[in-house]
Amino acid sequence: MSEPRERAPPLIGLLGAVQFLTRVPVRTRDEVPWRRVVGWLPLVGLAIGAVVGGVYAAMRELTEAPLLSAAVAVAVGMMITGAFHEDGLADVADAIAGGSTPAARLRILDDPRHGTYGVAALAASIVLRVTALGALGNATGAVAATLAHGLGRGGAVAVMGLAPARATGLAAAAHTDTTGRARTAGIAVTIAVAALVSGWWVAVAVAASICSTALVTVMCRRAFGGINGDVLGAVEQVGEVTTLIVVVTLTAHHSLPSVLL
Repeated sequence: MSEPRERAPPLIGLLGAVQFLTRVPVRTRDEVPWRRVVGWLPLVGLAIGAVVGGVYAAMRELTEAPLLSAAVAVAVGMMITGAFHEDGLADVADAIAGGSTPAARLRILDDPRHGTYGVAALAASIVLRVTALGALGNATGAVAATLAHGLGRGGAVAVMGLAPARATGLAAAAHTDTTGRARTAGIAVTIAVAALVSGWWVAVAVAASICSTALVTVMCRRAFGGINGDVLGAVEQVGEVTTLIVVVTLTAHHSLPSVLL
């Protein structure tokens, strides 16, 4: 008769999500299954965004220099995550521009070096995020950063349900070991929390995020024949940029309808 299995701690999925998305020194005794992690990823994204937004608001109070404050905040975000989403975006840009077939593009993804297109995509992402965030006030900027990071990860989680380009790797593991219910629950809770700080703006941001996620996903499935970890990073980055631009646009015509602020 086998011994009863020890139950996993209730928040083991949260710890696994923090371990995966950040460089925060979180340790778990055993490897956490993806099915426990995936629902927490967008919520951890919200938390990362809240930190980035808090840094931006604090820097603006101290320096009254919007672009400098935004640059510091974006840099802090990359330090927290180890810039691995940015790395995925750069890899995807290099592969799509440099390969003529799915197999050739997948080989380029395996190259740790970044080429011209990858560097250009990375620079564009950073410049767009810094300038968009720097165009916002303290409170609005903090909300925008929170939304952007949460919805960016939400888009990546949604894409995890699609067929992977390879039988191994991050996307394959996530696709095999997760359920649509877990992904949907994580995204839904994230949107609900985001609505508390952004009101009806979250509906516009979600719609724009869906469009950007769909666009990147269609391009990448045609280019690679499926989804992989780098594609998830590209989806997150494009979603983050899109959300920030949406908030800047909304700010030009409406006041922040936050429930909490």
